[in-house]
Amino acid sequence: MIKSMTGYGRKVVTVDQLHVTVEIRSVNHRFLDISTKLPHHLFGIENKVKQVIKNHFSRGRVELFLSVDGEGYLERKLRVDWNLVDQYVDHLKTLKQKFSLSGEPSLAMMTNLENLFLIEETESPVDSIKDSIITAVGFACEEVVKMRKKEGELLEQDLRNRINLIKNIVKMLGDQREIVIIEYQERILKRIQSYINDYKEISSEDTKLVQDVALLAEKGDITEEVTRLMSHLQQFSAILNQEEAIGRKLDFITQEMHREANTIGAKSNDAEISEYVVELKSEIEKIKEQIQNVE
Repeated sequence: MIKSMTGYGRKVVTVDQLHVTVEIRSVNHRFLDISTKLPHHLFGIENKVKQVIKNHFSRGRVELFLSVDGEGYLERKLRVDWNLVDQYVDHLKTLKQKFSLSGEPSLAMMTNLENLFLIEETESPVDSIKDSIITAVGFACEEVVKMRKKEGELLEQDLRNRINLIKNIVKMLGDQREIVIIEYQERILKRIQSYINDYKEISSEDTKLVQDVALLAEKGDITEEVTRLMSHLQQFSAILNQEEAIGRKLDFITQEMHREANTIGAKSNDAEISEYVVELKSEIEKIKEQIQNVE
């Protein structure tokens, strides 16, 4: 079963008037790369959060965002900077005396002065909801997995269609190979006949003729490459049925298929085979792009 590496999940839990929101996003990546953004007072459970993620995913970049809010979560205290108040008052009195100003410092005046009143916020301990947070992370991961599976179904169907298309191309390669072999055999016979006409007889020491015949026989023979390609296609289809993460396996098989296609293109001078190779490599490239998002 194919799972993509793209997904999103969100879970909100409420415990003791506190609301915990967990959001998880995942995209493709060669390995499992986990990024977490937690409130600083929850750093102590970061490893547990990452372990939950590891239990659900084997590849991809996974980003987790966790926030906590609600009544009682933040304790606010108003603090007065009395030292600064004293300085303001002293300086106001000095200004009044120096410039013969009228009036006295008032409460309204003092409240308009900067930094006299400070609001301190402290986060309440949330030990009581840590287990709920871990549970919420698990639920969010499940949502991501569901989305990955759904997209994976579409990926699998596309890959199977392309594999069938490649099988047809390889079959046509095999059919054309038979035609090419016959053509090469005719060339060999003509070469031998030409040699006989020139030299009247053939000796076992006529190494040039032997080499020419061997070269023509070997040149353009893509039997082994076609056989290996069919084997790779069968392996690819079998891997698609496996339950575990298969992205890396598919990537390896695809590289081998591409290698065989290149070899066929290099060995054959036949025009039709060259056209088939172009189609073959094009489809393999499309598969390669698709499996970059397979877990």
